[in-house]
Amino acid sequence: MAPAALLAPFAATIADRTRRDRVLAGIGAVRAATLGAAGAISAIGGPLLFVYLAVIAATVAQTLFRPTHSALLPTLCTTPIELTSANVVRGLLDSTATLIGPLMAALLLRVSEPAAVLFAAAGASSVAALLIVGVRYEAPPRLSERGAEARTAQMIEGIKAIAADRALTLLTALTTLQTFVRGALTVFTVAVAIQLLRGGNAGVGILTAAVGVGAVVGSVSAALLIGRGGLARWFGIGVGAWGAPLIVIGLSSRWWSTIVMLALVGVGNALVDVGVFTLFARLVDDAVLGRAFAAFEGIITLGVALGALVAPALISAVGIRAALVIIGVVAPAVVACCWVSLRGIDARIGVRDADVSLLQRIPMMRILPEATIEQLASRLTRSQLPAGAFVFGQGDEGSEFYVIETGQAEVVRDGRHVHLLEPGDCFGEIALIRNCRRTAAVKAATPLTVRGLNGTAFVAAMTGYSRSTHAVEKVIAERMPEALQA
Repeated sequence: MAPAALLAPFAATIADRTRRDRVLAGIGAVRAATLGAAGAISAIGGPLLFVYLAVIAATVAQTLFRPTHSALLPTLCTTPIELTSANVVRGLLDSTATLIGPLMAALLLRVSEPAAVLFAAAGASSVAALLIVGVRYEAPPRLSERGAEARTAQMIEGIKAIAADRALTLLTALTTLQTFVRGALTVFTVAVAIQLLRGGNAGVGILTAAVGVGAVVGSVSAALLIGRGGLARWFGIGVGAWGAPLIVIGLSSRWWSTIVMLALVGVGNALVDVGVFTLFARLVDDAVLGRAFAAFEGIITLGVALGALVAPALISAVGIRAALVIIGVVAPAVVACCWVSLRGIDARIGVRDADVSLLQRIPMMRILPEATIEQLASRLTRSQLPAGAFVFGQGDEGSEFYVIETGQAEVVRDGRHVHLLEPGDCFGEIALIRNCRRTAAVKAATPLTVRGLNGTAFVAAMTGYSRSTHAVEKVIAERMPEALQA
């Protein structure tokens, strides 16, 4: 895992420079080849070092998978709720795979050799590569120039994106805390099963399975939260749920209560995954999204390592029960201290939801993918004008696209009234798409609040997809047929 964690932020530049579906297909092909090679070397009794090298290469490739997958999902969705739903389903599949994968490996090991497990994993990777090849979508246009620096600077752009946003920094820190507890739990599970419950190696398996079952249940439960808001707070509850059950286990260790508590840890894991992957996708610029996810994965992987190192030393110093309580208290306490900040993130997302909803009321923008509509919503400005004031005049240079938030606006051409615009209506697209001067004037008929969008970003978004290009051309044709000959 160490080489994978170190190389992921550097390799992730590929995910922001190449079509992400192709990157995923390439990862599947590389893993199929490397795991297949490891299986072949193992089957013929070759040097164990070569087996490890092949598996390390496969793991490095796999580390790039989740950042790329997380960055691709918003492009395949059209609304924030769809994105949250997709992450819920992904969490459910991840949890199910966490149960089924080890079970299949155990069954193969009972009837065959480790090579059989490696060959099975290689086959699964081949299937994954073939499945992603069948995905059809249009890669999003880049609305930002970020990531155009020298290669070395590109590699740390993901870390810079996280560090520059307090919300992203907080989400990363809390997730790292969760993975710290996860690392400690890998040690605690063994110690509790063998020392406290006297369940032996089989007990370790039972307790590990309890976390997996809880994760499946948590993923299903998370589906009920979609559309209710408060995603950051549910994320915080998920982080706290990694710690609080350890306190109960430390104070009272019985089989039934331990299994229930570890199942609650699994529920917390599902809430954390849905929350953090959805929020990250909505807050990070798509131009560096793959690198941001890779940096995030690298940072939280260090949390797992640290937790696994601290737990044995703590058990040795104060005993298993006290160690469970000490580690268990940390996560709920930190979440409680950060609760106001988590509410602030939810408030920020609430404003973003309103801006996304405003843009999606415009028919020609409704078909844009979630990744692009989020980027446009993050760039909206607000202007307030008194009645009679002009937004722009006929013949002016066009630099922005506008959407009416409140009030009414009058379209005037050659001094004559043309149309009255209501809240949710848009204007200004003709000059931007046609690269010409304003074909009409727009002035406030009542006190007016308009949201402005930079013309460069608007044109890149609307002309970056075949469907949106057709839609905006249709609007121009309806509003001003003579513009077609301009």
